[in-house]
Amino acid sequence: MAEKPGFSTASIHAGYDPDSHLGPINIPIYASTTFAQNGLNELRGGYEYSRVANPTVASLERTIAALEGAKHSVVFSSGMAATDTVLRILLRPGDHLVLGNDAYGGTWRLIDTVFGAWGVEYTVVDTTDVAAVEAAINERTKLIWLETPSNPFLNITDIAEVAKVKGQATLVVDNTFATPYLQQPLELGADVIVHSSTKYLGGHSDVVGGAVVCNDDALDEELRFYQGGVGAIASPFDAYLTARGIKTLAVRMEQHSTNAEKIAALLDASEHVKEVHYPGLSTHPGHAVAARQMRRFGGMVSVSFHTEQAAREFCTSTELICLAESLGGVESLVEHPASMTHQSAAGSQLEVPRELVRISVGIEDAHDLEADVARALQALS
Repeated sequence: MAEKPGFSTASIHAGYDPDSHLGPINIPIYASTTFAQNGLNELRGGYEYSRVANPTVASLERTIAALEGAKHSVVFSSGMAATDTVLRILLRPGDHLVLGNDAYGGTWRLIDTVFGAWGVEYTVVDTTDVAAVEAAINERTKLIWLETPSNPFLNITDIAEVAKVKGQATLVVDNTFATPYLQQPLELGADVIVHSSTKYLGGHSDVVGGAVVCNDDALDEELRFYQGGVGAIASPFDAYLTARGIKTLAVRMEQHSTNAEKIAALLDASEHVKEVHYPGLSTHPGHAVAARQMRRFGGMVSVSFHTEQAAREFCTSTELICLAESLGGVESLVEHPASMTHQSAAGSQLEVPRELVRISVGIEDAHDLEADVARALQALS
């Protein structure tokens, strides 16, 4: 294929060609822990031990790299393992990083407790304010960590503008919410991309994983050293499930986005709702930036109710939308971040208001989701 393939074509075909022996259309699950060698350290196909490298895992890495328009992708056993590895490589005791004030609670907890004990310092800022990001950077700043859209408020940061002011710091973007279908941070000036592939990449709530994407050869070499040396590598079966999920990423993200737009509009019209946080709404402060740097606005919707009681009642009143943590699967989920995914941030600068609810809008029929949300809102009357 002479021309660069489209996104959906790459999702299905990039990273794997059917082998000439049996020609399986899908990448096989290479469940072997070790591989026969032709002689002493004479590898047959470049593989020796699956903690270091595995053909199924390598195929997934090539696919993710292709979708992000990158040279390199390294996959891990979870999104947090990917996050930890990036931080370990890029930071040393005494270094400083800039972190958004609306970051995932698990990311903040890792930075605050594990890396804080190691002597790493951090400054929390509103990354949607590029001037504030620039002001927070000092001579010891080695890393800027962005989430856009952020978790759980769905704030939008202008990646290209932050890239202009980052100086010598490495700009890392957590692209989990957007996925490479909606947003490609490397093209906007980011240095590193992190994914929790547990979410939209896998897409079916049946596999845990993570990925780090970059164009830097030296960083890729370090990532692979840590991947095998520490051992937080994805299993062949997990890699297979993630690769299978990616094949439908484009069509899923389109439906996620379409459904989320309808749910956001429904919530925005309700008297029970104080504010809807969805970048697809023209009233969202990051709408213009999101429209510029994203293909569509994604499947996540957060909503502030007038009281914590209303937020909790809404979470327990939906029937089709399941009360559960995580996000990005084909099924719709609702949660109360302050007491679930972000409870570790309680009392910190990243504490989540208790009247906030986060909805991962799935790909069910939109009218069924709208009816379920309407019933839950009516229960608040």
